[in-house]
Amino acid sequence: MKQYDLVVIGTGVAAGTVASTCAGKGWSVAIVDARPYGGTCQLRGCDPKKMLRRSPEVIDAAWRMKGRGVAPDGLHLDWAGMQAHKRSFTDPVPEQREKQFADAGIATLHGMARFTGGTSLAVDGRELQARHVVLATGMKPRPLAIPGAELAIVSDDFLELESLPPRVLFIGGGYISFEFAHMAAHSDAAVTVLNRGPRPLSGFDPDLVDMLAERSRHTGIDLQDRAEVEAIERQGDGLRVRAKVNGETRHFDADLVVHGAGRVPNIDELDLDKAGVQAGRKGILVNEYLQSVSNPAVYAAGDVAATDGPPLTPVAALEAKAVAANLLEGNHSRPDYRGVPSVVFSLPALARVGLLEEEAREQGLDVEVKFTDMREWFTVKRVRESHAAGKVLVDRNSGRIVGAHLLGPESSELINLFSLAVHAGLTAEQLQGFHSAYPSAGSDIASLV
Repeated sequence: MKQYDLVVIGTGVAAGTVASTCAGKGWSVAIVDARPYGGTCQLRGCDPKKMLRRSPEVIDAAWRMKGRGVAPDGLHLDWAGMQAHKRSFTDPVPEQREKQFADAGIATLHGMARFTGGTSLAVDGRELQARHVVLATGMKPRPLAIPGAELAIVSDDFLELESLPPRVLFIGGGYISFEFAHMAAHSDAAVTVLNRGPRPLSGFDPDLVDMLAERSRHTGIDLQDRAEVEAIERQGDGLRVRAKVNGETRHFDADLVVHGAGRVPNIDELDLDKAGVQAGRKGILVNEYLQSVSNPAVYAAGDVAATDGPPLTPVAALEAKAVAANLLEGNHSRPDYRGVPSVVFSLPALARVGLLEEEAREQGLDVEVKFTDMREWFTVKRVRESHAAGKVLVDRNSGRIVGAHLLGPESSELINLFSLAVHAGLTAEQLQGFHSAYPSAGSDIASLV
């Protein structure tokens, strides 16, 4: 049985940070993954989707500038070319990541890791013993509990499509569906999104979500709210989805159905019970130091940990830093989730940081809400974007920025300035004195507060 100071399960951002930090301090470390090294963000999430988004982004920009110096007639997306662009980034990742770990003195193992005891594991027949185990296995698509669920593909599959069929239907109204729906719509596919709730993107400002929904429909996306999907079945050469929309049974025909209705912690195959590691609906139950509440030798970080942090790559990174510090120096480091921004990379992008209005009032804060329609602003008119707005929440008692919400052509960058403000506790007055290059997106910040 091979002995290690630390065994890390997973090879994404959180896993890599913990493993590398502890190995750098002289610990004997092994890292394990049943899938290619690199994790969700680099291989199946953030990075590949952003690579694929670039071409639709160019198409969208060209059409918006039609008659203003650009003649986009005949311009179209080459889906195979998009995939080649994406793979130029993703294909080298597994080998590069494994080499980085090996060069740092970390033992690199492949296979499914399962607990056999409190800190003992089996990896495809190999027995491992560790002083500590870190779980960073991320999330996986939530099972669709409907007849015909096996006929739908998941986001991993969508990112690997060699071609896009004429009709694409997305189940769910979250990040995955919206981002991929905008890609597909700009590829001239007929796109439908079936959203279960009264509005999509429930974690974002409802006023800005309504604007994005309107923009999405203008793009050609058939967005159906209050749509409860009941079944998927084959219909000739295609598929038919049965759903109740506002209580009325309707049928939607498609060539491809994509499951974007949420994700769950990827823990089912770890045999947690053999290690006495407790888990709940949100993942591994941990204390404030990200240590298992039932097995002190086990820690968890990233999407698999049941914490207050949203399932985002920056959260995985900051939790990993806390876990590494606690392993090396004893429990003392707690992750600070203030000021972590979140972006839906639709066209245009929707961004938030800090509190929603409802959340602020639930916390008893007296907030001033400044909503700004930005459609006539220079930075928006310059690129002929039809939908853009900002909403900033200021605590009346302290003057501090407690939330910011943006929809517009450069919102994914501008939100980072508000992230700094929320994290550092800056006031609206301080932001109003902010100096930036002009004309740039940053020059809008003083007018938004």
